[in-house]
This record gives sequence, structure tokens and C-alpha cells, in this order.
Amino acid sequence: MTVQIFDNPIEMHFLKSKLESEGIRCYVFDEHTVAINPLMSQGIGGIKLKIDKKDIEDALIILKEIQQKSSLDDTGKAVLCPKCDSPELYTNFKSMKGTKGVLSMITMFAFTAFPFYYKTVYKCKRCGTEFK
Repeated sequence: MTVQIFDNPIEMHFLKSKLESEGIRCYVFDEHTVAINPLMSQGIGGIKLKIDKKDIEDALIILKEIQQKSSLDDTGKAVLCPKCDSPELYTNFKSMKGTKGVLSMITMFAFTAFPFYYKTVYKCKRCGTEFK
């Protein structure tokens, strides 16, 4: 059963290590294809991290714990949304907002190419604000 899908092998290995440290056996699919050619990630559905069905409840508890932990800045303080002070954030969110993002999207559609510009930001789960 697929636990999570990734477009980055490093992020996948963090979760895989955590699950395996808790005694949950993990299986990885399509890691090498995406690592060799990242443009293939969308075409094949990303890197899939799978586990046995019997471990799904334990894995979901671990995933929930990970998602509830606050992100920390360089000083060790929790990162909060500047608009609503919520600690509930998406980390490493790929945003295409702004002029460069719009131009990238137009170019992508015109030349049927992969988007070549995006910025990685935090995104608040409550209000949707994107920030660095």
C-alpha cells in the first residue's frame, strides 16, 4: 500500500528511515528513474513509498506526528505564518506566484516543456499565505 509519493529522493529517504526505525518494512518504487531524470517524475507518478497493509495504522500515526511538528528557523524558534500566526505549514511548497512564475507557465504551455521556474516557500494550511 502506498504511504506517500515524492518528487525528491532525499525527502523519501527521511520518511523511509523513520518508518524503518519504528519496525515498519518499506518498499521504494521508481526512485532511480526520478533520480536520473527528474522530468519523468510527473509522467510516472513520482517516487512511491509503500508498506505492508498490516502496518498502515502505525504508519499513519507516525505521519500525523511528523506533520504536526513545527518547522524551526535558524535560531530554533518555531516558524509561524506572518498573517495568522499558525504553526500549521506546508514546507518546501513549490510556488509559481509572481511575474517569473507567470512567464514560466506561458513558456511551458507554448513549448510543452517542464516549468523551469518555481520558488520553494512555506505555505500556511489555514490562510494559504506563502512566505520564505
